[in-house]
Amino acid sequence: MNLLWVLAGIIILLVLILKKINPMLALLIASIATGLLLGMPIEKITTSITNGIGSTLGSLVMVLALGAMIGKLAEDSGAAKKIVYVLIRIFGFKNIQWAVLLTGILVGIPLFYNAGFVILIPLVFSIAGAAGLPRLYVGIPMAAALSVTHGFLPPHPGPVALSGIFHAEIGKVLIYGLILTVPIAIMAGIVFPRIIIRLNKTEPQQKRAITFDDEHTLPGTLKSFTIALSPILIISLATLGLLLFHSGPVHSFLTFIADPTIALLITLTITLLIQDTSISKAMDSCAEGVKGIAMILMIIAAGGAFKQILVDSGIGEDVKNMAANIHASPLLLGWLIAALLRVTLGSATIAALTASGMVIPLITAGASPELMVLAIGAGSLMFSHVNDTGFWMFKEYFNLNLKETFKTWTLMETIVSVLGIIGVLILNTIIN
Repeated sequence: MNLLWVLAGIIILLVLILKKINPMLALLIASIATGLLLGMPIEKITTSITNGIGSTLGSLVMVLALGAMIGKLAEDSGAAKKIVYVLIRIFGFKNIQWAVLLTGILVGIPLFYNAGFVILIPLVFSIAGAAGLPRLYVGIPMAAALSVTHGFLPPHPGPVALSGIFHAEIGKVLIYGLILTVPIAIMAGIVFPRIIIRLNKTEPQQKRAITFDDEHTLPGTLKSFTIALSPILIISLATLGLLLFHSGPVHSFLTFIADPTIALLITLTITLLIQDTSISKAMDSCAEGVKGIAMILMIIAAGGAFKQILVDSGIGEDVKNMAANIHASPLLLGWLIAALLRVTLGSATIAALTASGMVIPLITAGASPELMVLAIGAGSLMFSHVNDTGFWMFKEYFNLNLKETFKTWTLMETIVSVLGIIGVLILNTIIN
């Protein structure tokens, strides 16, 4: 019966979102309504909401804030553009999809999805025009790369928030996420568009040279790649180093810099030291970056409240018992719950946070917390459609009708999600 009340709470959340209520307010209202439906005392509901907000944001605020600062500096300094230009020159026209895919991954690491999309889309259109290729043929690799980084890699909001909720080691999440990211991005971003978009092989493409008139104003190649890759390198190398040093001062130092807050703070310091802009201008960029994620933080906070309501109500035990009765893999069940919520609610972040409150007991049942982060991340990308802002952004920028958007964007996101859970299950088999 409790699961039916949770379903009713999710329906309330869906109705509020469809009525264009701000997601933060919708989550708070749905949290209270769900708590009441589950028979929680009023005073316990308020306590759960407060605890949920505090516990979720406690491990998240500085990571997202520092990540947003680095991303804004990469955008304003031109480092993101520089990476695009360098990779295009390296790969050339023949392998242009690979250049765009790798660009999307590298730019997607420090930038949030929407920011990365808006920055890269004009360059994608320019590349497609110069190469004589359909825009979608070049654009899907970019969208796929940004999508997998958004779903699987810290410091993006979903993976970071879930790591905090499940007490997962964020270094392991990052390493496992990188293992999944590359093959999935290739399948969804390279193989998929080549299957659905047939190029005209009979007529020679009218290629013209791509000119980068503003390249002389951009930072150097080494600086640009340093800004983009430093967080990944610091966390990954420190995490791998911990496998070799189990105690002593080296272990303590590696543990310190493996913390995402410290790793991002080091990256931000490096970025400020190597960029050519003044400190005052850089601080303005940092402030703008933090402003850009204010609503994301509020939505995550409200999602944490909803999660805590589900945890404190004991609904997770019902899910745990259900999983035991149907003998389903906890990872597969976590993916399925997140996928159903994604299809219903639209937002990947909200779907992931809502699912987390239901599957926390599955962690104690033996599921790897790091793999559960990735399983839910994969589920939260499932079948994006008309209730997702990403769907409409892709549709409008590429000037598609609804049918075309479903055949490209929605199918691409579904491929990423399904391959994601397959990859997680394979990793689980190897690790265990």
